[in-house]
Amino acid sequence: MLSSMAAVPAMEMAAVKGLSVERYMGRWYEIASLPSRSQPRDGTNTRATYALRSDGTVHVLNETWSGGKRRCIEGTARKADPASDEAKFKVKFYVPPFLPIVPVIGDYWVLHLDGEYQHALVGQPSRNYLWILCRETQMDEEVYDQLLERAKREGYDVQKLRRTPQTSFHPGGEEGLKDNKGIWWIKSLLGI
Repeated sequence: MLSSMAAVPAMEMAAVKGLSVERYMGRWYEIASLPSRSQPRDGTNTRATYALRSDGTVHVLNETWSGGKRRCIEGTARKADPASDEAKFKVKFYVPPFLPIVPVIGDYWVLHLDGEYQHALVGQPSRNYLWILCRETQMDEEVYDQLLERAKREGYDVQKLRRTPQTSFHPGGEEGLKDNKGIWWIKSLLGI
C-alpha cells in the first residue's frame, strides 16, 4: 500500500522540434499565465516582443501596464543547445532593471506552437512558469481549451492560471508613462 503512494517523478516536458526562430519573432500577447513575482499583479495588456539579432541571439522586450504606467524589462535569449532542434531557450534578464547588476537566467521552452505561428504554449522544466501566447489580443476559446489540455498533459496545474486582461485599446511602442525607476519590480518581488 505504501509503495503505491510514492511520488511519481515528473515526466520530461516535450518541447517543439524544428521551430523556425525567424517566424517566431515579433509580438506575442499574453492570454494567460501562472502568477509570478516578476510581474505586477494588476498587469494588463501584457506582451512580449522578440527580435533576432545578427549574432543569432534574440532581443526580448516584456511589457505590461500597471497603474496607468508601462512596465518593461529587456533581456536576451539564446538556444539552450545550438546543436538541438528542440525549442529550448535560455533567457537572461538583469535585475533590478533600473540597476542592471545581477543576471537572472531562466528556461523558455516552447511546448506547443500551431503551424501558422499564431498561438503558443511556453513553459519551463520546474513547471513554475507557464504562458499562453497569441499574435492577437484575444484567443478563440476552443484554442485556449486545447492549450489548457496540453498544459495538463505536461504536468501543469492549470487551475492556477490567471487570464491576462487585454483591452481593446492596446498602446503601441513606447506609449504610456514608462516607469524607469523599477519600483514596480521591487513591489512585485514583495507581492505588493
